[in-house]
Amino acid sequence: DLHRYQRLTVDVPDRQVLLYREVPVAGAEAVRLALRLRWSGVKRGAKPWFDARLMLEFRDAKGAKLAGAPPPPFFTGSSDGWQKRELAFAVPPGAAVLTIMPALFQAKAGSFDLDDLVVERIPASALAATPAKARPAVPLPALDGGRPAPPALKVAGNRLVDPQGQEVWLQGASVDSLQWSNTGEDILASVAAAIEQWHANVVRLPMMANRWFGKDPGQTDGGKAYRELIAQAVQVANSRGAWLILDLHRFRAPDEQDLAFWKEAAAVYKDHPGVIFELFNEPHDISWEVWRNGGEVADKAKDPAVLAENKDAMVRFRTTGIQALVDAVRAAGARNLILAGALDWSYDLSGILTGFALDDRGGNGIAYVTHVYPWKSGWQHAFLDVAKVHPLVVTEVGCDAVRYDFIPASRFEDPYGWAGDMIACIQQHRLNWTAFSFHPNCGPPMLAAKGSYEPTPFWGSFVRAALLGQGFVPGRQR
Repeated sequence: DLHRYQRLTVDVPDRQVLLYREVPVAGAEAVRLALRLRWSGVKRGAKPWFDARLMLEFRDAKGAKLAGAPPPPFFTGSSDGWQKRELAFAVPPGAAVLTIMPALFQAKAGSFDLDDLVVERIPASALAATPAKARPAVPLPALDGGRPAPPALKVAGNRLVDPQGQEVWLQGASVDSLQWSNTGEDILASVAAAIEQWHANVVRLPMMANRWFGKDPGQTDGGKAYRELIAQAVQVANSRGAWLILDLHRFRAPDEQDLAFWKEAAAVYKDHPGVIFELFNEPHDISWEVWRNGGEVADKAKDPAVLAENKDAMVRFRTTGIQALVDAVRAAGARNLILAGALDWSYDLSGILTGFALDDRGGNGIAYVTHVYPWKSGWQHAFLDVAKVHPLVVTEVGCDAVRYDFIPASRFEDPYGWAGDMIACIQQHRLNWTAFSFHPNCGPPMLAAKGSYEPTPFWGSFVRAALLGQGFVPGRQR
């Protein structure tokens, strides 16, 4: 029984070692699973998902597999002694059993120990409270990480360099939640984990102008706590020697509030060499002229032939244009490196080479942004041609094991093939990048579960391998 001590050991490399138990769950609304784990010397096998893991499946009375099981925790290397884990999740309708399968899943080496496993039924109403109780308390990282703050970056040709002219290759992750939450979700701990555990040298921090100014209905302090949390995130990253990208996480085209934000934020962070400004998250459905110089943004029905990557309404308004945001940053006295995304949800940069490049106005330079996902094609025209001339930062990139509702079935790719090809392209061209998303509930997710910084097998494991120095063989270009 799994409630007793069990040890799994790799005797023959690349073979599966697995325990299988079924727990009756018929009639249960939800279950809580708790156990202790310990792993030692686990070496990943030939595939990114060949490691130590706790696999969970629901099956009906006929033995058919049902959807709804939580992502399994994954482990490599060695733990620092025994680790407690708790998961709580709903039971899907028709489920008869929960199968619990701890495994060394074709790993090359290692051992995996389990003890004190308990599964109990809980009401569905307990799920909202359970994660906070189940998640071990994560101490806030020290603001002083003991490393020198990173130097200011500037543009030199199509590369980013430090003050001595040495090339800097930014590689990291997007730590999300401040775009939908006034308080964030484990922001400081996640920034530290991305740097210390995943070896990122840059963290992207998406955030919102309305929350910065305290205009969200849930704010009563004029945005003070929100701004202070951002300042702490900057300190956590910079004191660990990593750069932080402030991403104004808005869509379509900037307005007067976005302009006001950069006037204020640029003045706040103009003396922080480790802070980079990403001016506007994802412009779309505008012309190159309007993108650069501003103008009227028309309201129109969404074209069903064009993938709509969010459900924002197409309303009419006047945009300031991206050049006005650049001007606001420089007028505030900030020379910080600027990042700018362009059309098609920050994917298409082709107009930068046909007369729509931005004017830096005397700062440290502008790098251009692309967001690359499996439903995007034409890499060469959209961003690789631009990368020959200007520095490129892929501030969002990722793939998921599930197909989002706006993606036609014909454009859904197997993530295990796409992930390797995409990272190989990034490495081949030395593109700067921050993978999306260092959050378990923001897709495509890099993290397998809340309370853990273990990677998802279909995306996070590829990212972590790359950040730890693994090279990927060039594959198929889309």
